[in-house]
Amino acid sequence: MAGIKRKSAAQSLVEPRSKSKKAKVEKHASKRTAKDERATHRSKKPITVEKSSESDDLVESDTSGDENGFYGFAADEEAAARGGSEDEDMVDAFGESSATSEPEHDDYDSEEELGTKKAPYNGNRGKDIKSAAEKWDQQQPKPAALNASSSRESHQKQRALAKERKAAKTNADIIERSKKLWEQLRLKSHVEKETRKKLVEELFEIVTGRVKDFVFKHDSARVIQCALKYATPDQRRMIARELQGEYRTLAEGKYSKHLVAKLLEKNDPQIRDMVIAEFYGHVRRMINHPEAAWILDDTYRQVATPEQKRRLLCEWYGPEFSIAGLKSKDSHTAELNAILEKSPEKRKPIMDYLDTQINQIIQKKQHGFTMLHDAMLQYFLACKPGSEEANNLFEHFRPDPTVKEGEEADNVDILKNLAFTKSGSRLVSLAFAYGSAKDRKVFLKPYKDVTEMMAYDVNAHHVLLTVLAVMDDTKLSSKSIFGDLLPSNDTLPEKVLNLVSSASARSVLLYPYASESKWLLDDKTKERLSEIYAIRETTSKKNPNTRLQELAKFIEPQLLSAITTRVADLVTFSFGLQFIGEVLVGAPEVEQEKRKEALTEIANHCNEIFDPSKETSSAKDDPSTFGKGLLKTLVQGGKYNPQTRSVVPVDPPLGFADMFWEKIKADLTEWATGPGSFVIVGLAESEDFSNRDKLLKAMRKSRTQLETAAGTPTKKNARKNEKGEIQAKGNPGARLLLEKL
Repeated sequence: MAGIKRKSAAQSLVEPRSKSKKAKVEKHASKRTAKDERATHRSKKPITVEKSSESDDLVESDTSGDENGFYGFAADEEAAARGGSEDEDMVDAFGESSATSEPEHDDYDSEEELGTKKAPYNGNRGKDIKSAAEKWDQQQPKPAALNASSSRESHQKQRALAKERKAAKTNADIIERSKKLWEQLRLKSHVEKETRKKLVEELFEIVTGRVKDFVFKHDSARVIQCALKYATPDQRRMIARELQGEYRTLAEGKYSKHLVAKLLEKNDPQIRDMVIAEFYGHVRRMINHPEAAWILDDTYRQVATPEQKRRLLCEWYGPEFSIAGLKSKDSHTAELNAILEKSPEKRKPIMDYLDTQINQIIQKKQHGFTMLHDAMLQYFLACKPGSEEANNLFEHFRPDPTVKEGEEADNVDILKNLAFTKSGSRLVSLAFAYGSAKDRKVFLKPYKDVTEMMAYDVNAHHVLLTVLAVMDDTKLSSKSIFGDLLPSNDTLPEKVLNLVSSASARSVLLYPYASESKWLLDDKTKERLSEIYAIRETTSKKNPNTRLQELAKFIEPQLLSAITTRVADLVTFSFGLQFIGEVLVGAPEVEQEKRKEALTEIANHCNEIFDPSKETSSAKDDPSTFGKGLLKTLVQGGKYNPQTRSVVPVDPPLGFADMFWEKIKADLTEWATGPGSFVIVGLAESEDFSNRDKLLKAMRKSRTQLETAAGTPTKKNARKNEKGEIQAKGNPGARLLLEKL
């Protein structure tokens, strides 16, 4: 029992009690050790308590009954006076019996080691203990309530302290008011026009003269951006003038950089000149800064004038070009070749400085900067092809040999980013043109998952055209480019229709068929390909015509299937008609059955192809004009060569003339006297047409209609042709048919 010390052999083994005055909480009887529970289950006999005499080795506790509560001899006497058992009545403040509690020390595994035994189990004892514990719990204060109260008070104090700190800052009141205005203005759909106008006026009354106090703080910087969003041009210039002298610092800020972007967004010439003027002399610092680099590059790419671009790019060539106010003799150009030609003694320091700058940016994985691409192109153009300097630059395009299998090669990102800018695409095209067969294979690999995106891009499609023009391994180039553009599934017709509708994409798709066509390639693309053609004469082995034929044979089956499926859509616009003509005439020896199916579909839609009633935006895009040319090409069996002034028939023959005759013989007079008269002329001249006699016989029956359509020369409708002959303004096709009759 607590409060009594037993004089026994086991007493020397018990550690002395701690002198701490902290109340010791007794463990509940139900939390006995697993060892005691196993011992209880193993024992089948009830446990009895040996009665000992009151004088058997008992000594009085060192503490009094008042100090221990109901422990010690005083508790024993009270229990005896009530007549109750000691285990039932002596319940401590935590609802546990002193007789059933575990020993205070963990040095013993059972009561037998202490020389004690437990009393027999009483069925009501657990209920008494539970009720006593519940009563005690009700009397104690709730910790959760105390914690909630203290936490609430603590948060209130923290908020009050934060408000005091904000109030102590400079311009705290006006910043707080401006933020409230910003909260109202940012709700686009809930603010009426007049209300917004008043809010903007109030906002400008606050920020005018205090712009610098706002822009360098993350929360108030948004207020100035909001003011710029709804500002008039004069108000924007007012804000720009207040910030003059701080633009480089603003560009380097995590939040304030967005303000510079907002100022340049409208491309106001005055604001643009103020901002860019403060970037001069600091290009190297800014391009290496994690925040300012993007602002500088966006300004260079989208806003700067050609003169401003030149000055910014020249700072990549060395400190001489970065000194503020210094105007070099070569200030009129940023072409590195021109600078080095006038100052050849500067070649080594300029090239070394530029090479260091390029390496620094590439090592940081910042491959997307347009300034970087322009600088890399200038560096390569200043190098001699095949030199050590050029090879060192191309090393950035080759994968690191130490990269483990499964990891992305380090050349993937830089090649992808270069392809989508003007200078970058030219640099990659030159790399393909000058590279060896092994280099071309390595350079092409990173583009396998972005081929379709490149085909639609105005710059990146030049890289694909270069690959088709210079790679001797046509099997690899075809699979790499056309494998993604022309999938072998149900999406093929839809993809082909989309490719033909895009000016950039159709040049890639039709390059094997019409690489020299004026209608297919624009002037910039022709200029780029001319440069590549001159280089490939010394770097490629395969004949260009052979290369194109092999490429055409690879994609011919897919294109014929797409034409057969979507001919009704392709004949509705001019480029679709031109696409059909190029594919059907090109590579005639491939897939004879598929070609025949496509030609049959064209014959079935001949009336839709030649429909003058279609609405067009201009005469150049008139589908009826291109439809007339398509049908004439197909019935003649080949393309017209303007140099020889004759038709070059394909082998084997197309056989379209007879298909076309079966579809239009009932309406022959209408075709011969209408806008489609030249198609009938081509049909009459076709060597592949087996029903020519039937055609002429039918035309003789309609001679009167032909003469009426052809017209007779008069003073009002007569005109002279190139030879000076007088001709009427009637249908010239009808006149040619009359001549054949």
